[in-house]
Amino acid sequence: MKKITIFICVFIAQVVALPIGAETVSRVSPTEITVRAKAKDAKFIGSSIGGAMVIIRAADTGEILARGLTQGSTGDTGKIMQTPRERHVPIAEGAAKFTAKLDIREPVFLTVEVLAPYIKKQARVVAQTQTWLVPGKPITGEGLIVEIPGMVVGLLSPQTHLYTGLDKSPFEIRANVVMMCGCSLTAGGLWDGSKIEVTALIKKDGADFATIPLKIQDTMNTFSAPFATDLPGVYEILVYAYDAKTGNTGVDRGSFIVK
Repeated sequence: MKKITIFICVFIAQVVALPIGAETVSRVSPTEITVRAKAKDAKFIGSSIGGAMVIIRAADTGEILARGLTQGSTGDTGKIMQTPRERHVPIAEGAAKFTAKLDIREPVFLTVEVLAPYIKKQARVVAQTQTWLVPGKPITGEGLIVEIPGMVVGLLSPQTHLYTGLDKSPFEIRANVVMMCGCSLTAGGLWDGSKIEVTALIKKDGADFATIPLKIQDTMNTFSAPFATDLPGVYEILVYAYDAKTGNTGVDRGSFIVK
């Protein structure tokens, strides 16, 4: 009788204990991960240029776990660009970010993809990295910082147009160039436009026709040069910006017709 009583007590204890243990193992933990996009040699990509699209996937399956735009400012210029960096000293306080809360039961290996600047299709870069996320162990604060190389180039003139008669020549080739965070280029400024190579490559009827260096103007971010032609044809124009010190590069294209 005593043995039967002991057996029943042990059995009941196991039945009661199992669900508690199982719940502890399988409990879902909402765990935060913060992602920021930082322009190479510049600041963070935020609301002023439309943000960076962040897509977080389970690396093994490709399932999208979260997505959204970074929102906020480009950050503190002094901390990011002018103060010598020391280990563990934050630079991103107040800068644009995207934060997701993922409901995970166990450590998950993530692929984090960033498309930036998201609304500038001709300049958009896709960059990605991977990381483990452990339940209850957030990646916050500075978060995961993904570097975005390049520059945003926008061809302003000549516009796509049919030029005839008096409006054929001269043309003005004019382009707007900014850093990937939208930070401005000026002559002699922090981002010195006078040291950036900006050039227009022109084709006529599919053949190389002219190479025109563009110079920075008094208006920030603006590079221009005159270009004269009265030869009829279909013209293609490619403007590139290039910083030899960092390798940052950007391109835009256009076309026009002369009759």
